[in-house]
Amino acid sequence: MKLSQKSAVKSHRVMLFGPPKSGKTELAGKIALDPKFNLLVFDLENGSDTLLKLPAECHDRIEVISIPDTRGFPIAIETMLKVIKGGPVDICELHGKVSCSLCKSKNLPSTRVELNSLGLDTIVIVDSITQLTNSAIAHITKAQPDDYKMEYDDWANLGKLMDTFLSYVQQAPFNIICISHETEVKMEDGKEKLVPTAGTRNFSRNSAKYFDEVVYCEVKNKKHVAASSTTYANNVLTGSRTGNVLESKPGEASLVSIFLNSAATPGVFGAVNTPAPPPVSQATPAAKAAVDLVALAASMKAK
Repeated sequence: MKLSQKSAVKSHRVMLFGPPKSGKTELAGKIALDPKFNLLVFDLENGSDTLLKLPAECHDRIEVISIPDTRGFPIAIETMLKVIKGGPVDICELHGKVSCSLCKSKNLPSTRVELNSLGLDTIVIVDSITQLTNSAIAHITKAQPDDYKMEYDDWANLGKLMDTFLSYVQQAPFNIICISHETEVKMEDGKEKLVPTAGTRNFSRNSAKYFDEVVYCEVKNKKHVAASSTTYANNVLTGSRTGNVLESKPGEASLVSIFLNSAATPGVFGAVNTPAPPPVSQATPAAKAAVDLVALAASMKAK
């Protein structure tokens, strides 16, 4: 398929990362201020209380699925690996477990989720990848004593689990935001950079490849700042395939523009492209004639 015939992917995958209390969850939650969008939040670390600060009219557009992950009960990695595949699953409200036999036997409530059936007006939020990493580590070492030090094979298994999850994110037909914290790593060019936490340091260094947008949150001059352009800071990994420049509006950043259309005009915050013209095979006779005229003019100019 030629690039001219390929349409932009309509769903978006966003990584939102930064230090604790830098406004990550709130920035994602503020998408619900726009009545065109609904949020499906997988709360792995009890951070959804932050969303209660949003206006009451937003609350009905936000569904929260709590997954009470702990060192002794590392359920998040098990549940999210089943959920992210996109098929229908039932998650019990008590344990955050898929197809929980205990809750089924007691007729306790559960939530049906099928990510692949979601429309583009719904945005999935996973909060957070840091906790998902901790859950994967606890799952790998659950048979070991508390003072156990992970070995090479354990770290390799961690990489496999995180790659499995993020590879489904990378190909997701639905909109998704993954929230994480920051890790400082040495890049291939030898420079130190802040990158999203996602497993080991080596794996975290390349975790941005699974996402279209990598957004960094921090507090500057008593304002919450979100940055997305590749030129934001030399020591922070950020980037946007849709050209959004969130840092152009400090204190007023919004992720809504990312999801409004299939792509934003490069370098312009909040602007969107007009739809691409249809292939000639699908065009009207008038459109075909216009294309033919352009081609004829080009050939005459070449002569």
